[in-house]
Amino acid sequence: MKNLIVNADDLGWTDGVNHGIVEAFHRGIVTSASLLANGAAFAEGVDVARSAPGLGVGVHLNLSDGPPVADPESVASLLNGDGEFAGGPESLLLRRARRGIVLAEVENEWDAQIQKVRDAGIMPTHLDGHKHVHMLPGFFEIALRLAKRHGVGAIRVSLESSSLRAALGSGAKRNAGVILKQGVQARGLKLLARDARKQAERAGISTADYFCGIAQTGKFTREGVEQLVKSLPIGTTELMCHPGYADAELQKTPTRLQASRQTELQILTDTGIRNLVASLGIRLIDYGFVSQEA
Repeated sequence: MKNLIVNADDLGWTDGVNHGIVEAFHRGIVTSASLLANGAAFAEGVDVARSAPGLGVGVHLNLSDGPPVADPESVASLLNGDGEFAGGPESLLLRRARRGIVLAEVENEWDAQIQKVRDAGIMPTHLDGHKHVHMLPGFFEIALRLAKRHGVGAIRVSLESSSLRAALGSGAKRNAGVILKQGVQARGLKLLARDARKQAERAGISTADYFCGIAQTGKFTREGVEQLVKSLPIGTTELMCHPGYADAELQKTPTRLQASRQTELQILTDTGIRNLVASLGIRLIDYGFVSQEA
């Protein structure tokens, strides 16, 4: 059996992102979403999730953007002078190497993020990381520990399959520099993640068998998604995506994923793509099914 999880990251970022994700669920192939507990539109994201029975909702663990959920004084090593998270995984990795980050504070913050989602009435299907921060050394172990503590049955392993990356890259001819940079990031994450599935298995936490979407983040093409669907291996694959509407609030944020979100929304709701998935007998699932089958 070929299973496909299509996970939309950044639920809770803005209203436009929220509405794009739920539209991609109702009209397209999105089956799952990752909720930012500290997102500016968190409450609206919760409402959207409740309006979409069957949409799997995980927690998008964050250390890169916005304010903390925990008491700022309890997570001071994670914050900048404005009291907010700042910096992508490269910056966090460097600070970690210099012992500028207190791992106990990472655990406190992520625990608070997961609890906030649960307090909103959502039992998370899985954990993953904003900008894949959960894959950094020492951080993945924290995420596994928190998954066990909160009864979350699955976790994303950001280990991108080379063959699926090539398939998804079909038709991507523009912005080759960005794709190359993201490809390097994907290979770097592959090194960090090489033992992650075994770690998760030992911890009793389920994972997908395959994952893709890093190198092509913000650069999806219809041809690429079509080739990916045709190339799916036996087992469960997660496709990470970022659909949404580039509303005024999103345009005020530092994310480079603006108009690309609407492009992804169009692709993910394309009738031809939906029909192709059905014709190939691919089962669209969320992470809840993965943990149930473990």
